[in-house]
Amino acid sequence: MGELWEGLAQAVRLLITFDSDLVEITLRSLAVTCTAVVIASAIALPLGAILAMRRFKYRRLTIAILNALMGLPPVVVGLIVYVIFSRSGPLGVLGLLFTPTVMVIAQVIIIVPLIASITQQALRELWSDYRDLLISLNTTIPQRLGTLLWDGRRALLTASLAGFGRAIGEVGAIMIVGGNIDNHTRVLTTAIALETGKGEFAMALGLGFILIALAIAVNIAIHTLSHTEQEGRW
Repeated sequence: MGELWEGLAQAVRLLITFDSDLVEITLRSLAVTCTAVVIASAIALPLGAILAMRRFKYRRLTIAILNALMGLPPVVVGLIVYVIFSRSGPLGVLGLLFTPTVMVIAQVIIIVPLIASITQQALRELWSDYRDLLISLNTTIPQRLGTLLWDGRRALLTASLAGFGRAIGEVGAIMIVGGNIDNHTRVLTTAIALETGKGEFAMALGLGFILIALAIAVNIAIHTLSHTEQEGRW
């Protein structure tokens, strides 16, 4: 128990003094995750809107597959990305393995199904309200898509924040494709795993506090944007 309290005290000290390693790892984590969320949102938001708006033969199957991919194990994603970008893989010539770029790619694959699924569910009701009006106005498909994305922007931002929450806490895929290289690909989750294995609980706890703070901040943002509480009532 004494070791735990000592580790907590050292972790607080590291946070207060803005330890250089702590700041570097945190900034790298934010850079990788924010980049992944922006790219994933650019792919997933239009995809979710199209699934909500369009009717085609295999639409239900596509939505079912998308929902199933939300539960895709991150380590499997990491393994697939590793094989693709390894030296013997089809994209090995790019030399992206063990770089922040390939970490972003892995996170994008993980969170696109989540953001797209939430988007599709959020815009489905909106499209049912707007459908007759937009069709009567002879709008084009891009115009309808733009209208849905704009009017549903609050729900879409919530979807992106949910993707951020999933990505910032990911460790399996990032460890596989990034290699947890110091000063290069080490991020919050992989650093926590490493420092815990080394017995450096102060640094691990400090990183853990930052990760928890980011997760809480994202959840508060989702809560606020979703208007979960209105006039003091749930």
